[in-house]
Amino acid sequence: MSKNTDTAPSRLPVAVIGSGPVGLAAAAHLLERGLNPVIFEAGSSPAAAVSAWGHVRLFSPWQYDVDAAARRLLAGTGWQEPDAQALPTGNELVEQYLRPLAAVPALRAALRLNSEVLAVTREGLDKTRTGGRESTPFLLRVRDASGSVTDHRVRAVIDASGTWNTPNPLGQAGLPAAGEAEAYAAGVITAPLPDVAGRERDRFAGRHVLVVGAGHSAANTLLALGELAELEPATRISWAIRSSSPAGVYGGGDLDGLPARGVLGSRLRALVEAGRIELHTSFRITGFKTSDSLTIVGSTPAGEVQLNVDLLVPATGFRPNLDMLREVRLDLDPAVEAPRQLGPLIDPEFHSCGTVEPHGARLLSHPEKDFYIVGMKSYGRAPTFLMATGYEQVRSIAAALAGDREAAERVELVLPETGVCSMDLGGSCCDAPAAEEEAEASCCAAPEPAFLGIPTGLAHGRSAREES
Repeated sequence: MSKNTDTAPSRLPVAVIGSGPVGLAAAAHLLERGLNPVIFEAGSSPAAAVSAWGHVRLFSPWQYDVDAAARRLLAGTGWQEPDAQALPTGNELVEQYLRPLAAVPALRAALRLNSEVLAVTREGLDKTRTGGRESTPFLLRVRDASGSVTDHRVRAVIDASGTWNTPNPLGQAGLPAAGEAEAYAAGVITAPLPDVAGRERDRFAGRHVLVVGAGHSAANTLLALGELAELEPATRISWAIRSSSPAGVYGGGDLDGLPARGVLGSRLRALVEAGRIELHTSFRITGFKTSDSLTIVGSTPAGEVQLNVDLLVPATGFRPNLDMLREVRLDLDPAVEAPRQLGPLIDPEFHSCGTVEPHGARLLSHPEKDFYIVGMKSYGRAPTFLMATGYEQVRSIAAALAGDREAAERVELVLPETGVCSMDLGGSCCDAPAAEEEAEASCCAAPEPAFLGIPTGLAHGRSAREES
């Protein structure tokens, strides 16, 4: 193991973990503040996780997808900014914005690809040691593509590593079901958000596919399978959710505050009512049996049920990987595993629709000075992350690290008056309030277009309503 020890603490770089939209924006803001970023990306290319779901279209237009500091950094490169009102796919986000941004010389020099951060700690101090802690450099243990491990000394850490590689388990109570690991190993459980109609079409055509979950990613996968079944009639589609009704996934139809979401729900409802999707409600997975096919054992109000399918697509959301932060002093909300002050604002158990106020360094701080979790990972297990909010997070943090407390506290992001739905696109803002005055107070009182960032899915249809 090698170790870089040749830099005085005051001249050390700021580590940014992850080169997705928020990670690259963090580096851009650090550069503007005269700070030196070093970006560790586990993948072989910038924004590797975004590329994994590149076929998915965002519900936020370009005007909210480009960070201000990144735009300024790109201004002198000949970069052509996309149409502000267009809705990009993940691939378009990468090709038209993130890769050009990562290619800007100052960021290219800071970017370390194939660099997986294994652990974050303080040099010479584990979590229990307090004396001199705040003045001691951080130590990042990083593994490269060859398997070599190097310790890197840095002055601060911004963790923008996301949640893509840690999907929620399919079993009940937050735990993997019996046989789940074996089913993944056998390849009969796919990665989240597979490209059903594109590069993975042959894998799904003519097969019996079960989609588990009741969020945006589940709805999109089901619709893609429906289109595939039109061309490949032998394709059979099943759908399992924990809740007793799919009404929350269908949304408000023509009255939905997000028109695109309303169309999504209406199309899905039509497929179910036409019998083209076999729906299983109140279904809790208790086990898997893997042989030539996959058997899913589920608990329902009517007793145990077994479903035999060829493939299962998980759409149960994600959770943060906190293993690498074991030696960092964190202060996390006990429910959603977001920074404690942010957790109550985004907890989907209590918030089905409304705004998440723009926030920065103060709400994202931990007992570990100069350590921050940002972006999708900062939302912990909460289902939907707004990209523009992530850009405001890192603007504020860069200001704080540069010693500009006034700028760090200032809010520079203005959200649409209609707010941002804190459920994912499969969730429902509209539950038909019984009284007119309730409707006026609800998020559905004024069905004006709003926008969302990156949807991450709901855990088996978890919503603000109690599950039946």
